[in-house]
Parts: sequence; C-alpha cells; structure tokens
Amino acid sequence: MSGPSADFTIIRYAQVWEDADVLVRALEPGPADDCLSIASAGDNALALLAGGPRRVLAFDLNPAQIACLELRVAAYRELEHPELLQLIGSRPSAGRSVLYQRCRSLLTPEARRFWDAHPDEIAKGIGSAGKFERYFATFRRLILPLVHGRSKVTALLQSRGAKERADFYARHWDSWRWRFMFRVFFSRRVMGVLGRDPSFFAYVEGSVGDRILARTRYALETLDPAANPYLHWILLGTHGDALPFALREENFERIRSHLDRLEWRLGSLTDVLATEGADAFSRCNLSDIFEYVSPEVSREWLLALVGSCRSGARLAYWNMLAPRRRPDDLAERLLPLTQRAAAEFAQDRAFFYSAFVLEEVRK
Repeated sequence: MSGPSADFTIIRYAQVWEDADVLVRALEPGPADDCLSIASAGDNALALLAGGPRRVLAFDLNPAQIACLELRVAAYRELEHPELLQLIGSRPSAGRSVLYQRCRSLLTPEARRFWDAHPDEIAKGIGSAGKFERYFATFRRLILPLVHGRSKVTALLQSRGAKERADFYARHWDSWRWRFMFRVFFSRRVMGVLGRDPSFFAYVEGSVGDRILARTRYALETLDPAANPYLHWILLGTHGDALPFALREENFERIRSHLDRLEWRLGSLTDVLATEGADAFSRCNLSDIFEYVSPEVSREWLLALVGSCRSGARLAYWNMLAPRRRPDDLAERLLPLTQRAAAEFAQDRAFFYSAFVLEEVRK
C-alpha cells in the first residue's frame, strides 16, 4: 500500500490549499466526533478544532509538514491574532524572528531544530516557505507581469457582481497571452518540476493546463475574487482582507481553546489506521491523498478507512487531476453524498481542484 516516491523531507506545502470552509461545512465536526486529518501545513486540521470535536488526529509522512503544524500550534498558544497573521505572512512584519522566538520553547526538539535551520523562511513569513508557494511566487513575479500589470491585478480583485465579473474577464483579462502563458506554466512538466513532484502526475491523463485554466475562469467569473484568500496569495503573495478559515479572527479563540484536543503523528495512513483500530473515527479530512496512487491502492485505503470509522462517519477528499471515488464493489459500505458534495464544490475557492468528494460509512 505504497504512495508516491516524492521527497518527503522538504516543506511541500507551507499552507493548506484546500478550502477549509468547504471542509468544515461538509464534515460538520462537533463534540461527539473524533477526526482524522492529513496534517499538511496544519491549517485544516486546526480548522476542524473550531467545531469543538472530541479529538483531531493529524498525520503526515513528511516531518517538515509536522514541523509546520507544530509551529502553528505554538503560535496559536503564544501569540495574539494579529501576531499570528504576521508570522504566517498574511500581514507585513519586520519582527517575525521575534515572534518565532516566543513560540520556540513550545516546539518539540525536532521541530525546533527544523525551524532554527530556516531563519530566512521565518523572516519572509512561514506561509511562503513551501515548494508549492515558491512555485506560485515564480508565477507572480516572473510570468504574470508579462501578461497583466499590477493595476489590472488590483482591479481583478475588486468586488463586483457576477455579470460585471464575466465582463471584466472577457474584456480585460482573458487575452491570448494569458491563456498561452497559463497553459505553459501550469503544464504537467512545469508544475511537476517547480510546484509539486513528477510522481504526483503518474495517474493523470489529458491536458493539465487546460483543465486548471477552466477552473481558474470559474473562480474569476462565477466566484468572487475579492473574497478568495487562495487567489489573493497567488496573485499578491499575501492574504489582504481575504483570510482562510483558520486565520479569521472569529475562529481564532475557538481554535485556541481546543488545542488540547489536537494530536499529531508522523506516519502513513495505513500506519495510523492500524494503530487506531476499529471504529476510531467519525470525520476524516483526506486532502487529495487518493489521486497519487493507483485505483487499486485507493480502494485498499478506502477499505481500511471503513474499518477504522464508525457507521455514519464522513470522508471528505478532493480530486485535482486524477478521478478517485468509491469503487462500485464498496457500494454497500460507502454512500456518496453527491448532492451535498456538489453544492460545496460549487463554492470551493481553492479553484484548481476538479471535484470534491463526500462519502458516508455504512455498517
């Protein structure tokens, strides 16, 4: 039951690039729930705490991602909300190293060693420290200016109605140069080398750039760019007034007050499930874990999850480029919540995904 053969020692994602508002609405974690979550950079595991679940267990194969989660937990404990935003990079700051020093004693020795060795990443904001964020920074600094100037980007991010957004996109944004540069930069080859990892595309078919371009148009026309934190970071390198769920002020104290219910573990999905045993979880945030493996391995993982989840448990996960859903032979054990998932996906601001999947365990 192996996953992709990528390097899992660097920070791949310094932020979580899945819309936590979609996740929280779909899973509806509450006081009776035990949650399992991919750790990644930690944002969505923390977002699950806002609902006050009994437990959130975050896991990841990559120790660098666990270090990202640990520093966020320390920041929620030690800093105030405006300081947290500064440490992440959502707000400007010349004192991030001081903020880090305040959090440092709360880290495990492993996480402390990791972040002590990355002072430049801390100074820039820990939300920009990943390979994926550097990929977007390259797009923002080198590619986007060849197509649209800063004033055009600012105009794009202004709030306007759906008709006005479509008109702006058609008249001012959707040039041949935009389409050409986008398809090249977000191609399988360029994204594999600079953004993700070539092994992540092993099960992807068709044109990557065309598919992401279509989803980007949806985000710019149908959804409101002014309220999209993921788009803001890609285009500006900061969040501005658009913040993801875990970083919004109204969620800060709710998350902080439940930090004692969060635990984390270095290891694979199968390692965690084997340790936890049967009926351990009722809510699962699985990121886009299944699209990096074959349909056969994906089925094995889903079957293992069914065994470790209680009846009525919900599994939430995304497809970016490779389609993954419950196979037909698990129809009696996993019920697709298709309408609910489609309604949430229609509001998904992390626009590069092709599908959001929500399934319910039946026993």
